[in-house]
Amino acid sequence: MQVFRSRCCFITSLLIVSGVALLAGCQGLAPSGSKSANTLAASPSALSFGNVQKGKSSNLSETLTNTSGVAVTISTASVSGAAFSVSGLSLPITLSANERVTFTATFTPASTGPASATLAIASSADNSPLDVALSGTGTTQGALNPNPTSLAFGSVQVGNSSNLSETLTNTGGTSLTISAASASGTGFSLSGLTLPLTLNAGQSTSFTVTFAPTASGAVSGSVSVTSNDGNPNLSIPLSGTGVTAGTLSPNPSSLAFGKVQVGSSSSLSETLTNTGGSSVTISQVSSTAAAFSISGLTLPVTLTAGQSVTFTATFTPTGAGAASGNLTVTSNASNSPLTIAASGTGTATGQLAVSPTSLSFGNVVVGSSSSLSGSLIASGASVTVTSANLNNAEFVLSGISLPITLAAGKSTPFTVTFTPQASGTTSASLTFSSNASNSPTIQTMTGTGTAATQHTVDLTWNASSGAVGYNVYRGTVSGGPYSMINTSLDGTTAYADNTVVSGQTYYYVATAVDGSGNESGYSNQAQAVIPSP
Repeated sequence: MQVFRSRCCFITSLLIVSGVALLAGCQGLAPSGSKSANTLAASPSALSFGNVQKGKSSNLSETLTNTSGVAVTISTASVSGAAFSVSGLSLPITLSANERVTFTATFTPASTGPASATLAIASSADNSPLDVALSGTGTTQGALNPNPTSLAFGSVQVGNSSNLSETLTNTGGTSLTISAASASGTGFSLSGLTLPLTLNAGQSTSFTVTFAPTASGAVSGSVSVTSNDGNPNLSIPLSGTGVTAGTLSPNPSSLAFGKVQVGSSSSLSETLTNTGGSSVTISQVSSTAAAFSISGLTLPVTLTAGQSVTFTATFTPTGAGAASGNLTVTSNASNSPLTIAASGTGTATGQLAVSPTSLSFGNVVVGSSSSLSGSLIASGASVTVTSANLNNAEFVLSGISLPITLAAGKSTPFTVTFTPQASGTTSASLTFSSNASNSPTIQTMTGTGTAATQHTVDLTWNASSGAVGYNVYRGTVSGGPYSMINTSLDGTTAYADNTVVSGQTYYYVATAVDGSGNESGYSNQAQAVIPSP
C-alpha cells in the first residue's frame, strides 16, 4: 500500500491497512520505501576559551539546530571536565524541524595550565550523542612590574633637565589595562605613554621620566600607575637634587709679576675652585700675550663642587717695558669664559763686573798662604750670580755665598787665597756665572811659590875655667823652661841652631861641664827673633 502526504494540518486519523499503522497529519508522510535523516548540529562545533585567569570565568555561546525534517528531543547535556559548565538549557527540550536553541558554556579554571573537556548532547537524533570539544587555559592574573623599581636622578643643575627611562612589564598570565599614569613632586614629569594601554601577558611598554629642578635642594616624588591588575595603584619612587650651576673662582683674581729681567722668567701659582653646586669641566686655558704662559695643567679636567686645581703662570719678557695680557679659562661653568688679568714689566739685562780684573799674589813660600780681596759689581739692572769656579786648586775662593742677587749699583766682596804647593809661577781663572748679559765674568790671578828660607841662630860664649865641654838649652818663653838641643857635649864655645822656624822667638842659655861631669847653672839668657819667612 502507498502512503501519501496529507495536506490537512488539523485532521489526524489512524488507519489500519494490512496491519500497518499510518499517522496522517500536517507533518506529511514520505512515500513508502524512503526515510528522512534525523540529525542535530552544533555551532560552533568546538569551543575554545583561550586564556582565562584562575578563579575567573569566561562564557561562550553554543547553538544546537535540528537540521532534520522531524522533531528532535534533547534529553541531556553533560560536561566531562570540572572546569567547564553549561547554563541556559532547560532539558528535556524538543526542537521541531530547523528549530534551534542557544545556551551558554562557561570555563572557570581552578588552576593554571591547559584544560579540556567534552560536552555530550544526548537526543533522539540519529547522531546522538553529539560531542562538542571544550578547551581553555588557566592563567595567573596580570601583574604590572616596573624596571627599575625606583628612579634616582642624582644632581641636576637648576635650569637643566635629566631624563631616565622606565619600563612596565605584564609578568602575569592575563592581559591588563593601564588606565592612568602621573608624576608627582616638584620638577618631575613623564612622557611617551599613550593611555589607556592594554598589555598582553609578557608584553612591555616604556616611557620617559624627566627631572627639571627649579631650585637647589633634594626633591622626591613618585610615578603613580593605575591599572586593573592585582596592584591597581603602582607607585615608583623618584628622587633628585637640584644644584646651582658650576662656577669657577680664581685665586688670585689677577697676576702681577712685577719687574723681570729680559731673558729671565718669573712664575706665580694660580688656583681655580668650583664654587657652584654642579661639576665643571675645564676644556682650555690660553694666554692672549706671548710673554705669559701656563704649565702644570692637564686638560680637560673636571672639578666637582668645592674642588680646586692649581697651575703655574710664567712671565718671560722678550723686551724692556710693561707687558699685559689675559689668561682665558674655557669651561662649562656659568661664568665661562673666565678672564684672569696678567701684568709684568721687562727690565734691561744687568752687567756684572769684577774688581780688580786680575790678582797678583807675588812670591809666597810653599806651604804658606796669601790672601787678596776682590768684589763683584752689578750695573744696569739687578744681577743674580749663581756659581763660581776656580780652575786651580792652589787658589781658594771664600767670603761669598752663592747664589746671590745684586741690585743695580750694588757690590759684594770676596777673598781669594793662594797656597802654593810647589815652587814656581802659576796662574788661575775665577769664573762667575750669572744672568748678566756679559756672563760669565772672569778674574785672572797669578802667584809664585818659593822655597822656604832656612834660618840659623849662631851662639857663642866665653870659656869657663875647668870646663871640658858645654850644653846648650832653648825655650820659647823668656825665663824657661828650656830644653837641651845639643846631642852631645860641645867642646867648643860656639853652637849653630838650624832647627828654628820662621816667625818664632827663641830664648837660649848654656852650661859648663867639668871633668867629673858636674854641670854649672844656666848662663845669662840670649834672645833670637826668627824672620818670617
